Amino acid sequence: MKKDKKTAISLFCGAGGMDVGFHTAGFNVCWANDMDKDACNTYQANFGDHVVHGDITKLLPELNAHKNVDCLFGGPPCQGFSVAGNMDPNDERSKLVMSYMDAVKIVKPKLFVMENVKSLGTLSKFQIVRDELYKRAHEMGYKTELLILNAKDYGVPQSRERMFLIGFKEKTFSGDLKKYLHHFQSNSKTVREIITPLGPAGNPKNNKIVNAKITIAKSPVLRKSAYAGMLFNGQGRPVNPDTFASTLHASMGGNRTPIIDEEQLYKNADAWIEKYHKHLMLNGKPYDQDAVPSRLRRMTIDEAHLLQTFPENFIFTGKQSSVFKQIGNAVPCKLAEAIATIANAILDGTIKNIKPNSEMV
Repeated sequence: MKKDKKTAISLFCGAGGMDVGFHTAGFNVCWANDMDKDACNTYQANFGDHVVHGDITKLLPELNAHKNVDCLFGGPPCQGFSVAGNMDPNDERSKLVMSYMDAVKIVKPKLFVMENVKSLGTLSKFQIVRDELYKRAHEMGYKTELLILNAKDYGVPQSRERMFLIGFKEKTFSGDLKKYLHHFQSNSKTVREIITPLGPAGNPKNNKIVNAKITIAKSPVLRKSAYAGMLFNGQGRPVNPDTFASTLHASMGGNRTPIIDEEQLYKNADAWIEKYHKHLMLNGKPYDQDAVPSRLRRMTIDEAHLLQTFPENFIFTGKQSSVFKQIGNAVPCKLAEAIATIANAILDGTIKNIKPNSEMV
């Protein structure tokens, strides 16, 4: 007999990356919320009218109508904790992790999942924030486990590390969750495998192009890999199609958009970027700023869409900059699905049937 879907609430839902994963894993979201109007429109176009646009701190009373759902999940804004941001625990956006816990207190879900950047889960400067999260969760009767996961280990073609704080009742599961993670891992395809079916930029399946010019840096920052460092102006780095992409950022759309070598990607030609990098490593002078060949171009929205593992038929609304922001801010759908599957196994009690990883014991 097919089990009924479990109920869930989605906070800071954005376009719905986590919702895709949780829905696939067997959850039915009954209420969702975000501050971004375009993201809410995207969410509504794909999931329905249960999304509410507005400030969660003012909408908390609405959650009284959704008490005792199976799961509450979401990723509060991370800019205050991100190494790419202010890293300020007093940033107004940083306080929203506590608003998330206020929601947990009202709803009293059987399990909650909070997503955020790796630095919130690892840096000593944020220990006081982590301690407060643990304290509040434990006062409400939840056991917590903090996991640092890399999306590439869960079917996402990105090296993208994220923190997940999972809270559940002691009687639901009393083991060490980290020992069971191996069961939920899956191999990811490479960038090449994911985006080549779209065809070169400009064709009907890959026509949401970015016109931001690519210019060579006068003072390049070199690293051992041609795909690291800063060979070009702006923070858009070249993508190696035969491995995983770096984290896709919400600031894509201009010169922070990753760079693709179309001849390397579609014709298996030697990478121009690798040749140029070798030239620089041998103390060669930087080329003129306008010496970038036409084979290099920016990643398209269509490609970013798939690299974030959104379904092909997923609908995005808003201007190009807004769509890139929605994609970059999303939790990769496949990573969310893995976490949702873990959550489902905890709630069902089936996680107890999984053999722990002996290396973790």
